[in-house]
Amino acid sequence: MANTLMNIRGPTAERCQRNERQALSKSSVTPRLCSKQVRKVLKPAVYCASKPAVSSSRSERSSPLRASTSEVEATTKSEEFDFKKYMTEKAALVELALDKSTPQQYPEKINESMRYTLLAGGKRLRPVLCLAACEMFGGTVEEAMPTACALEMVHTMSLIHDDLPCMDDDDYRRGVLTNHMVYGEQVAILAGDALLTKAFEYIARETPKSVPAERTLQVVAHLGKCVGSEGLVGGQIVDLEMEGNSEAATLDTLKYIHAHKTGALLDAAVVNGAILGGATQDDVERLTRYSQDIGLAFQVIDDILDCTMTSEQLGKTAGKDEDTGKTTYPALIGLEESRVVAQELIDNAKAELSIYPEDLSAPLMALADYVGFRQN
Repeated sequence: MANTLMNIRGPTAERCQRNERQALSKSSVTPRLCSKQVRKVLKPAVYCASKPAVSSSRSERSSPLRASTSEVEATTKSEEFDFKKYMTEKAALVELALDKSTPQQYPEKINESMRYTLLAGGKRLRPVLCLAACEMFGGTVEEAMPTACALEMVHTMSLIHDDLPCMDDDDYRRGVLTNHMVYGEQVAILAGDALLTKAFEYIARETPKSVPAERTLQVVAHLGKCVGSEGLVGGQIVDLEMEGNSEAATLDTLKYIHAHKTGALLDAAVVNGAILGGATQDDVERLTRYSQDIGLAFQVIDDILDCTMTSEQLGKTAGKDEDTGKTTYPALIGLEESRVVAQELIDNAKAELSIYPEDLSAPLMALADYVGFRQN
């Protein structure tokens, strides 16, 4: 693959080096920097000037749906279910499994690059959704964990490739330098490729034999569909076509982009977890609707956060959508209406779970709220 030259921009070299040290200090991985590609720094706080004005008060900007602290706690925590504890415990299990899934070995550089972004933290929303859906239908964490790790591998691939100069051209992700800024574009592309292919291998090899083989096959097939031209890749190509051409975009086009670029992988997480747990076809269809609603809500919230939060709060460059002329919900229907749409989608998603016992559906209910009230 040809090496693509990057435009070097930023303040003085001294300030660049200081920003690099601060960003890399947050990561558990300490790789060698690619000297030609460490001259970009975080943009200052950026807000979408073309969008409706947003209050700068801390309480209103605390979440895109403006829930108060008490409302969030009431939604995500009860005597029966402690969402914070649930997320902490499940995320810790995912971290351990991810570390084990991709050991540091020869060739060192490619494995180091893969681990750099895979283990850089994050919400681990997709793996936890998979575990929650599996357990809701009687499966175990052990049975779903290989697929949960595979989902995070695919998600990490999409982040590495999305950040490349030929795509979204981002310098920071999760508060640290993006993969290509550290290892160079060629290695970053290969790291993404390696993670994508490893995901399918990992499901096939590591899923316990307690899971019927036909379920594992279903999971592999569904993940492939959600990632390819009918899913994530399809959404990405339409997104690229609409970049700088927002006047030609319609709400239906935007829904397609979000449902495929972002929603498809969330669908893969929930539906594959349900399949592994032994869900019926009716259950799978219901969980598909749930995942499609939270998937679209996730991206609507992402659009809102991009124009209401700072780069430091997001851990990535804020205001990028407006700068690149991307079509977003706030640009098409305004900030307040975008909040209404997001809340309706979350409510619809939770309604799909209403037929299940509360003790079984509580994690997925709370995860739907988490999507709406997240701050990065």
